[in-house]
Amino acid sequence: MRRREFWMLIGPSVLVMFGLLVVPLIRTVQWSFQQVSYGTPGTFVGLSNYTQALTDPRFGRAVFFTVFLTLVVTAIMLVVGYLVAIGVNNLTRLRPYILGAMLVAYVLPGVVGAVSFSWLFDQNFGGVLNLLIERLTGQSFLWFTDTWPNRVMVVAHTVWHLLPFAVLMILAGVQGVPNELREAARIDGANSWKMHVYVIIPTMRGIIGFVCLITIMDVLRTFDSLIPLSPQADAIGNESIMFYVFDTAFRDGSQQLGLGSAVNVLSIILILICLFPFIRDLLKEAKAKA
Repeated sequence: MRRREFWMLIGPSVLVMFGLLVVPLIRTVQWSFQQVSYGTPGTFVGLSNYTQALTDPRFGRAVFFTVFLTLVVTAIMLVVGYLVAIGVNNLTRLRPYILGAMLVAYVLPGVVGAVSFSWLFDQNFGGVLNLLIERLTGQSFLWFTDTWPNRVMVVAHTVWHLLPFAVLMILAGVQGVPNELREAARIDGANSWKMHVYVIIPTMRGIIGFVCLITIMDVLRTFDSLIPLSPQADAIGNESIMFYVFDTAFRDGSQQLGLGSAVNVLSIILILICLFPFIRDLLKEAKAKA
């Protein structure tokens, strides 16, 4: 392919990516050092926005909840996703139907899925799971107003929404393990547990790293699902960083676009810190295969 044809094909995509990603990122960094109101040029205030964000207890609670949600969901996704993938891999005729049913949760828009999920705990809409839990435990939980019951519900919904992706990726990794390795392990006397720990999981390390990478990125950006699941997120300490940015910069006619931009920059730094180990491992594995 000639250079001219290459740039003709890739040029439109580069322009779109530059306009939708690079320009907003530059503007966000610029606004983070300014006091900005709608329709007026910003006024340079230095690191004032960063100081205000880092000293705001509400922002600290948002960071804690977001990191907590990310760690818990990622751990559950890896364990449950692997177990479900192994179970689905052992199926034959039912496999496509089960995978198709699971994908419904993943393809639903975030707000739609969160609203549907919240009905399972809302007494006004039947609250099937809420009724079952009350009968089993004898206790009544305020899922939408108490801190830890609400966190459990948010974690459960996030896992429910993202689990199909993890299952599909891990299932592909399990099916990609060479039969020769399995047979060699069986000849050496490996049982099922050792087969998974010493053969299958190490072989699909790249897939597991990729699942962690995507899961962390998705959970750190949690926003729309909290609207129906945690209507009092700020009051009960279950506010995500993205929800904090929305409240600060946009809700109720707020004029703190500079502060919201500073929090966005801090969020990008947090995401890069969380993703760095997985990106490094993926790059090392790519170099080793090359």
